[in-house]
Amino acid sequence: MSAFTTAVPLADPKGRQSIYPEISVSALVRGQAYGAAREFNRAGYLRCLYAAYPRWRTSEVPPSRLRTFPWFTILTYAALRLGCLSVVETLRWPATDLFDRWVAGQLEPCDVVFGMSSGCLHTFRTARRRFNALTDCHRGNTHIEYQTNLLANECECHGVPVQRIDQRLIDNELQEYAEADLITVSSTFAYQSFVEQGVPAEKLVINPEGVNLSRFQPATKDDDVFRVLYVGQLSLRKGLPYLLEAFASLRLPRFELALIGGVTDQAVRPFLAKHEGGFRYLGPVLNAKLASYYSQASVFVLPSVEDGFGLVVAEAMACGLPVVATTNTGAPDLITDGVEGFIVPIRDPLSLREKVLRLYEDPVLREEMSASALRRAQSLGGWKSYADRALLAYRERLADSKG
Repeated sequence: MSAFTTAVPLADPKGRQSIYPEISVSALVRGQAYGAAREFNRAGYLRCLYAAYPRWRTSEVPPSRLRTFPWFTILTYAALRLGCLSVVETLRWPATDLFDRWVAGQLEPCDVVFGMSSGCLHTFRTARRRFNALTDCHRGNTHIEYQTNLLANECECHGVPVQRIDQRLIDNELQEYAEADLITVSSTFAYQSFVEQGVPAEKLVINPEGVNLSRFQPATKDDDVFRVLYVGQLSLRKGLPYLLEAFASLRLPRFELALIGGVTDQAVRPFLAKHEGGFRYLGPVLNAKLASYYSQASVFVLPSVEDGFGLVVAEAMACGLPVVATTNTGAPDLITDGVEGFIVPIRDPLSLREKVLRLYEDPVLREEMSASALRRAQSLGGWKSYADRALLAYRERLADSKG
């Protein structure tokens, strides 16, 4: 395993071409891939970003280094906005496969291809066959079979039908794991899931996701409400039933649970209906506007049953929020329990409630954790540090391949 937790300076004593690659990025979703591509471009190493979303969402990458194929993504987003989740699932495989084949057909000569898992198998094969390029499969969650088993168990816990991932996506992703030179994950939790599934440790790289420190900063809170904030998909995977249960019977002065995100799982709707009135639902919010919501919160919670990292944790910390999150996220890599927040077991509403109440009742502790969370988030170094760590990993692997 290669684990990078601090920024690494990129000295280049022998000349750029001797150690630095030209990198192409295949971005099936915007998130990590776009953050990496933007910083690769700023450093001068981006060959091309192949994006499955519109050009207006890629303003920080020059047109000369950009190719877009947004059609299926636009349809998927429209279906999601309309709440047509069955349509979203129906489109997922053909959209993923078509985008991958499109990138493979467009791919220009490069030294490294960074691709998002489940959508880069054909791209990787083309990159290796035509350019002998290094291939990096980025997996935002745990190993897909580990994730599948954990989520099936979660559905069984709640007595709802098991939500099956399309077997074609699973098979495709397993083949990507087998053929990629590197598999990049964002947390120790995700790394361990791959090792448990038999993936060689030497193929794995841990590189925590970056946070936009210019966007996410502390700001003045406008009221005296103790606000518990959750940001993310409203789903069983994210542990929403346990979060809602934790505060179901709690009636405290100047206290509020606020939820931000879209409903991406029909199975969670009965839990939302059951606890209606016990939370404030703010709907989906664009990432560019999230900082103002973090600034009005007192503590951030992430109750996920399965989460490869949880970038929202780092964003919340960068805004000075203490965090209460489960073991099954990237939070244990960011938080020392009792310093920047608290780490709790999964499926444990009593622990969620206890830790949040401790912060509610102890404003001094809350201020101390807030300051610690901010310092820790700033030490991560943002997306530039993410790109620096990736470049270092590529340099090492390319050097090894050349003997």
